[in-house]
Amino acid sequence: MQVTETLNEGLKRGYNITVTAAELNDKVNEKLTEARPEVEMKGFRKGKVPMALLKKQFGQRLMGEAMQESIDGAMNKHFEDSGERPALQPEVKMTNEDWKEGDDVHVEMSYEALPAIPEVDLKSVELEKLVVKADDEAVEEALKSLAETAQDFKARRKGSKAKDGDQVVIDFVGKVDGEAFEGGSAEEYPLVLGSNSFIPGFEEQLVGVKAEEEKDVNVTFPEEYGAENLAGKDAIFTCTVKEVKEPVAAEIDDDLAAKFGAEDLAGLKSQISERLEAEYSGASRAVMKRGLLDALDKIVSFDLPPSLVEAEAKQIAHQLWHEENPEVEGHDHAEIEPTDEHNKLAERRVRLGLLLAELGQKAEVEVTDAEMTQAIMNQARQYPGQERQFFEFVQQNAQMQQQLRAPIFEDKVIDYIFELAQVADKEVSKDDLQRAVEALEEE
Repeated sequence: MQVTETLNEGLKRGYNITVTAAELNDKVNEKLTEARPEVEMKGFRKGKVPMALLKKQFGQRLMGEAMQESIDGAMNKHFEDSGERPALQPEVKMTNEDWKEGDDVHVEMSYEALPAIPEVDLKSVELEKLVVKADDEAVEEALKSLAETAQDFKARRKGSKAKDGDQVVIDFVGKVDGEAFEGGSAEEYPLVLGSNSFIPGFEEQLVGVKAEEEKDVNVTFPEEYGAENLAGKDAIFTCTVKEVKEPVAAEIDDDLAAKFGAEDLAGLKSQISERLEAEYSGASRAVMKRGLLDALDKIVSFDLPPSLVEAEAKQIAHQLWHEENPEVEGHDHAEIEPTDEHNKLAERRVRLGLLLAELGQKAEVEVTDAEMTQAIMNQARQYPGQERQFFEFVQQNAQMQQQLRAPIFEDKVIDYIFELAQVADKEVSKDDLQRAVEALEEE
């Protein structure tokens, strides 16, 4: 077998691989010899079929296998000897398409090699960690927000008109073409105006009603309404208003704490403080991660495989286009051409991705089975009732597994670098941290 280099420019590589006819013949004979003890053929005892007959019967099929194995073996040996890694699957094609048995096999292999990643002194990287304490003011603000979410309703003064956000207690009967329909009636139904829990146009017409008032609400069921017998139909709901209630925030006391699973108000405050500091810590980590990536991007430079940059730029352009055109759900649109800005961002992402992968490999960072299982479970929650099917889908889909594994691996590498880098704490206000996070989103 001969491997001859034909191209070596930057990261581009090209090779001619020749597998001789003699090598192929030897491999076919080797396969036949291995299989012979188990072969049965009419007129011969098991394992006693002559090699010439075996070759006539099975040689043609085994020749294809031998050819593929020889080429794969030559490629694997090349990468093992050279130490190179292809950026993408190598392109391999047979050049003597008129090949016939007895001829050598000639193959061209081309690929882009992954670049050599320079060493980085991670201990010299300087980072700033924003630290925010959950002070009393923040805890009180969070408590008020909880009290509002746990709001109750109390009756408005007699004769008061219902406002948006009020709760009206109503009896109603809905009719289409003068006939009441199934599911269109209820008694003492508590409806919060502005909650959009009824079909469009219903709640708006009850703004301004008073207790003991009767009002006809005229609406049209949406064309895509679930019940086919009602879809697109005009309806009249005769509503009798029993009560008009205004929203009131819950009292900030032990009863409120109990609603949120705490023993008392002090326990709820402690829970809120812990939650706030966890949120601050997560936001601070995101800011510090961006700072780290910016620092690495400045101090590390190496050649990038054009194919990886091109693929990443196309993906970025496609994603951003869909964000700007949310009404287009499918992908049957014209190809989105990457801009210079997309290409520049792609180069940064590819460079940092290769660097983090190299650092993680050298540090022997691994994603555990438990971490993968947790990631799959978190993703499966987005498909209520189909969690098991999603779990099985991921188990059978290597690409999906990689999509879930990649961000876990990256975060673990980032944490590894944080431990080595020089990190200085900087106490800031909640607003300062918020502005720093907003700045990330704007970039």
